[in-house]
Amino acid sequence: MNDIVHPSQCWECNAYCGSLITMRDGKVAKIGPNPEHPGSKGAFCVKGIRAVREWTENENRLLHPMRRVGSRGSGEWEQISWDDALDEMADQLAAVQSEHGPHAIIGAVSGAAFSRGAVMALLMRSIGSPNWMINQDLCGGCQALSEKLTGTPMKNGEDIDNARTAMLVGRNPYAADPGQWQSLKALKTRGGRIIVIDPMQGPASGLADIWLRPRPGTDAALALSVAHMLISWGKYDTGFVADWCHGFNAYKERVDRYPPSVASELTGVPAETIIEAAETYADGPSVFVPGHGIDAFSAGVQTFRAFDCLVAISGNLDRLGGNRMAKKPKGFRNYLDLIHDPQFRLPLDVEKRTIGADRFPLWAGPEGWQTACHNPSVIEAMLTGNPYPIRAMYVSGVNIVVTYPDAARTIEAMKSLEFVAVATQNMNPTAAYADIVLPKTTTLEEEEVQLIGSGPCIAYTHPVQESRGETRSDLEIALALRDKLGERNALIQDFLPWTDQRAFNEYLLGDSGIDIETLRAEGFQTFPYDLGAFGDDSFATSTGKVELYSERLDALGLDPLPDYVAPSADAADAAESTAFPLLLLTGLREKTYHHSRFRDQAWARKVSPDPLIHIHPETASEHAIADGKWVTVHTSGTNTGCRAKAQVSEAVPKGVVATGMGWWDPFSGDTERGARDININGAMSYGGPWDPVTGSPDSRGRRCKLAPAA
Repeated sequence: MNDIVHPSQCWECNAYCGSLITMRDGKVAKIGPNPEHPGSKGAFCVKGIRAVREWTENENRLLHPMRRVGSRGSGEWEQISWDDALDEMADQLAAVQSEHGPHAIIGAVSGAAFSRGAVMALLMRSIGSPNWMINQDLCGGCQALSEKLTGTPMKNGEDIDNARTAMLVGRNPYAADPGQWQSLKALKTRGGRIIVIDPMQGPASGLADIWLRPRPGTDAALALSVAHMLISWGKYDTGFVADWCHGFNAYKERVDRYPPSVASELTGVPAETIIEAAETYADGPSVFVPGHGIDAFSAGVQTFRAFDCLVAISGNLDRLGGNRMAKKPKGFRNYLDLIHDPQFRLPLDVEKRTIGADRFPLWAGPEGWQTACHNPSVIEAMLTGNPYPIRAMYVSGVNIVVTYPDAARTIEAMKSLEFVAVATQNMNPTAAYADIVLPKTTTLEEEEVQLIGSGPCIAYTHPVQESRGETRSDLEIALALRDKLGERNALIQDFLPWTDQRAFNEYLLGDSGIDIETLRAEGFQTFPYDLGAFGDDSFATSTGKVELYSERLDALGLDPLPDYVAPSADAADAAESTAFPLLLLTGLREKTYHHSRFRDQAWARKVSPDPLIHIHPETASEHAIADGKWVTVHTSGTNTGCRAKAQVSEAVPKGVVATGMGWWDPFSGDTERGARDININGAMSYGGPWDPVTGSPDSRGRRCKLAPAA
């Protein structure tokens, strides 16, 4: 009995930890961390150890194409061949294209952090449609747009290992990123300092030297105040500001509005604590570690801009122990590069018709970060035909009925379509409303090459076993569907020129000098890079500098400077505040699940069997809520509610309740599988207010009420 160990990586979340997969007699015997991986450095979590394997071997896994035989949502299916499934998809998509035009076809996927995002975008473009949906308006999009506007692409570039001070804002690396958590504990051990900005008490705040606990949605005021103090003390990088920052004088005038006394009134954080945090951050090198907690607000871009500009003026940008800017080897293409490459683009007049491009041009359409649509506007188009009809949809690798706010409206929109196809590993609430369901491969069956910002390195996902049943990868599905559409003269252009996954991956590696067989053998390849070597092409802005004052925002009539925007919940009138007296935080991370995934795995359900909503003891008493009892949750502006189990804890402030997302019940007998009943998105609107740059809604900081469940 010989064990074979393959270096690989886990991409069940965007931590992308390096793994070692032990094979025995052709089967996975063990999955564990790779201590040599430059990004994760031997850190790993239970999802990588257990979920990846059970995701593949699960007895509930979908292994064959299925066709709906009853009414949509009836749960009645028949097994069919791949040829029949693809023929039906091609027939339906070609018919919609002929009757309504290619714009009436839309794709939905998680985003371009994984190859399926680029594949979906290029497939839609091959049909002639610029329309595809991503989840990043709810997670990560505000951060990405802030970095793009400011000229500071530094996501996953947090150099905690060489920092003296780390400032975490709305981040729970204990559950979200084992590599980060390992580095933070090491920083603490060597005598470094940790600042945590978060309303929630948790593992990070327990590790902190300074914990700032602001009112939800007010974090920008803290960043502006810290910047004000650094400038007033003269503890900012005057050389970098003079050479590489645009609009400093206007920026200084803005931050001068936020001395600690003002920021204290806005946030509820004592002024002396803000000053202490500023003094500590000024004693660098200091690294900013951002999280989902400041991303899911309708003022998310402004909040991130406040912190990104602070990183720049403090001298911590692209510095050892600071925030490293994104690097990649020359000649390598990542998935975003493919999406923006002119040879894979539709004509400009077509791309301008992307749904949402008229209102959010930096998010949707030709100028957009991923060029994807504004999701709430797409759902509106499905239901009303405004601005034009959406009549067919192909969803892959994303569970939109669960992950989009207002699950009831998403279901209604899907049911209104002429055709829906879903590619998935299991029958989930989104697949339940499809006409055709296609079986997808998992991480253990797929080959990927990917740029890992935390390394930085190029990493390899090893296909250690053959695909189970009749499962196929996203690219395999797209290439076969492309051929079927070509037979029906439904292709506008072929934007998928690769023969298979290996050819696609070799195209990404390009002229980088990194060989795929070397990657396969070693699991990753590092590449040389320089820190702080700023030149004429360092900052991709119109001025070629870090834009404290954004010329692009100014041209769009938006505030060009970072600012504090009061949370929308503060605008509620007396009647609404009385009816919905609590503030709701969503998106709490759990080690067991990632978004809506792994809900059917027995070990995960044993660890975390129910959706929890955390509530302060005094607040619980005021609302007659008992620990461990089920409650109903309603938010302002919606007619639907959901259920969760109360967990009474001082981890949340008084008047605030907090919960996770992605809950559904794979073993429920109903079609929705709990997508509305036990899923917080069943009780929230996808409507405005929206961030003026990304169109992101307030998925945190909403007004809500709780009551004991019947």
